[in-house]
Amino acid sequence: MVKIRTSPDVTNRVITLDGQLVGSIASFVIDGDTEVTYWIDRSFWGQRIASRALALLLETVHVRPLFARAASDNVGSLKVLQRAGFAITGTETSFANGRNTEIEETILASMSPQPRHSMCRAGRSRRTDLGMSG
Repeated sequence: MVKIRTSPDVTNRVITLDGQLVGSIASFVIDGDTEVTYWIDRSFWGQRIASRALALLLETVHVRPLFARAASDNVGSLKVLQRAGFAITGTETSFANGRNTEIEETILASMSPQPRHSMCRAGRSRRTDLGMSG
């Protein structure tokens, strides 16, 4: 864990809402490509928390292309990524630890340095605070 937390190729953040831990978001390098990943507690889905957290991460991670993966049946996560400027580049069958089975994943890439649309609609939703994990 120390090796991951101190690697210059890894950015880890916790996602808090009103001081409560609601998820995590990270970027990391795998096979020479930088990928982004996030997890939001299910009880907080639908509040644009993932969108806001991803927008904030994209402001600090400047590597492009930046890749992401989502289960092909995870429509919400695919929408979050596409709103942030990611485009679908293909699919792949991979093992999903959370489901303990192989699934189809949609692979997406972002080439643009900034999200296409502002995710900072704080006036209509609650603020999401990103902080350093650990």
